[in-house]
Amino acid sequence: MLTYPEIDPIIFQIGQHLAVRWYGVMYLLGFFFGYLIIRHLARLRQLPLDGEQISDLLFYVVVGVILGGRLGYTLFYNFGYYVRHPLEILAVWEGGMSFHGGLLGVVVASVVFCLRKKIPILLTGDVLTTAATVGLGLGRIGNFINGELWGRVTEVPWGMVFPGAGSLPRHPSQLYEAVLEGPVLFSLLYLMHRRKVYWGIPFFSFFAGYGLFRFALEFFRQPDAHLGFLWGGATMGQLLSLPMIVAGVAGVVYSLRQKRNA
Repeated sequence: MLTYPEIDPIIFQIGQHLAVRWYGVMYLLGFFFGYLIIRHLARLRQLPLDGEQISDLLFYVVVGVILGGRLGYTLFYNFGYYVRHPLEILAVWEGGMSFHGGLLGVVVASVVFCLRKKIPILLTGDVLTTAATVGLGLGRIGNFINGELWGRVTEVPWGMVFPGAGSLPRHPSQLYEAVLEGPVLFSLLYLMHRRKVYWGIPFFSFFAGYGLFRFALEFFRQPDAHLGFLWGGATMGQLLSLPMIVAGVAGVVYSLRQKRNA
């Protein structure tokens, strides 16, 4: 068994209400490196985006992540509670964000941006999803530092006892997700860009790849306490990942057919 490195989630604090947290820093690093990756891939794939437009695109993404992530959490994970307490939907500082909801929010926001700027939607999606993998990996590291979203009880040698999760060792599933959703998925998508694959293939491959990784890793991750296991013993994360896999595979097939007909 490994010892969980209890890192203070707060880097430093000013007064009683202003605190700089590792989780927030991970988000900022994700957007910073995302900006650099988008600039690089825009040149590589000849996507007409300059520095100012990339900043505007990231602003749309931030809005999509916050609105979509919060609404997704409200609908998918705690609908009954927020029906009784609707004003608390706005309390994003209390936590509660859904990746799948945030993804839908980003897709909608990005489509609006592309239509307004008259730039290719699928190619923009190819670039944006590739850059997003860095933020996903860093976000999972933030979850690990916070000691949240831990894994199921295990006997593997690298199991850890997380504060607040009982006395039994658990899978450090946040780190599993950080590796697969971050560097592994990024490497796969970046290789597609280097090979100049047809528009849409990296975008839909992101959906399929993330969906597959998340579905598999949910077998190691402890389900949300207020939801538990759902239909057929599946978790909410698995049920939400299945449509991503189907849409991703269908999208890749569509893009390959478009390539043959081009």
